[in-house]
Amino acid sequence: MLTPAQILNLFQSQPIESEWSFNCSQTGKWSHSYHRYPAKFIPQLVEKLIDEYIHSENAHINDPFMGSGTTIVTAISRGLKASGVDINRMAYLITKVKATPIEPAYLDNQIKPFLALLSFLAPESSIKTASIPPLIPENHRERINYWFPESNQYELGQILRIIENQPDAMIKNFLRVAFSHILKSCSIWVQGSNKPTRDLKKVPANPYQSLKKHLKKMQKANHEFYQVVPATVRDNLSDYLTIFREDAAKQPIADNSVDLIISSSPYVTSYEYADLHQLSTLWLNLAEDLADYRKYFIGTSHRDGDEKSLKSQIAQDIVSEMATKSQKLARNIKTFFVDMQTVFEESFRILKPHGRCCYVIGNTRLKSIDILNAQVFAESLQYAGFKLDRVIVREIPSKILPQKRDEKTGRFASCQTTGTQAYPIEYIVIGMKE
Repeated sequence: MLTPAQILNLFQSQPIESEWSFNCSQTGKWSHSYHRYPAKFIPQLVEKLIDEYIHSENAHINDPFMGSGTTIVTAISRGLKASGVDINRMAYLITKVKATPIEPAYLDNQIKPFLALLSFLAPESSIKTASIPPLIPENHRERINYWFPESNQYELGQILRIIENQPDAMIKNFLRVAFSHILKSCSIWVQGSNKPTRDLKKVPANPYQSLKKHLKKMQKANHEFYQVVPATVRDNLSDYLTIFREDAAKQPIADNSVDLIISSSPYVTSYEYADLHQLSTLWLNLAEDLADYRKYFIGTSHRDGDEKSLKSQIAQDIVSEMATKSQKLARNIKTFFVDMQTVFEESFRILKPHGRCCYVIGNTRLKSIDILNAQVFAESLQYAGFKLDRVIVREIPSKILPQKRDEKTGRFASCQTTGTQAYPIEYIVIGMKE
């Protein structure tokens, strides 16, 4: 077992491995393009890790933070078993739809009459009204009013009503994801921001036109995905795809059943994923109370800590240093590392002997203090029972992450206003279960 000092020295001496920095032009291939997602995991990284460590056609790949489903989709495309969890209800829906190849002709034959029902919303239509009552969740009406002009609310509500009347659950979910994707552009949420900020001068996009355009893109992507997924997987998807809306520390997966874990975990106090998907959560009525919903997300500043102690000495030192600047941030950081400690223990439980877990994570700074996420992960994996097998350092040529932090506040800011890199490189920390 490496000591904290040895781990810190290991990371300082690790060179950047250029073969792990990818041309990101194909990050949206297949169903990966279905839905926008912040800090989206790139499929090339997952593919290379599978190539590196999997040599069996019957392998089982797992992701405890499946997010937008990159690991899951990649495993399915290779004909491998895929399992994963995410506490985010929208992430679960996106992953389920992205990992489900639909016979292209069948999908096209379902989309055509769906759009025909909505044709009265087309700008060129002579029918300007229709007796379709809008479906607008009344329990979220106040927040919907905050984000959407009344005209768009009405049209979105009519679209949602027709979606929810679809008899085929698979098609209904496909349409829900398309609907979710267009919500940001149809609202007054600042288009280029991942923070929930309004732009009162923004002209929201037309819901019908946006949906029609995105569905065409999704149909093409589904056709490409369907072609690469082996027929045995397409015909027996339930035998290959096992995902849950669950806590990463409580996976309903059997002991010693997984060959490889590939995951990009949350960052401490980085993105508030419950807020990022707020528009979808409101319209699809995925949570009764948004404030309560936030508390279940690892890495959120809203999460309550517990009494568990930190095993990682590196983590303890970071928390102690932060406590001199901010007690609140120190508590948030401790909670995050304790949560991840529990996730690593769960990873150890479900992995087969000689299986590996690969966690992709970057370091950053808060209040001028280095938050050594990767080094803490490396130490914590050892306490969970793993042997620290390998650390890969890769440059991030292009990633949907804000690249700068304000040095005083620790908040993400524009490149023009600050000079502190947030995530110029990231690490793949790999543990092996001996």
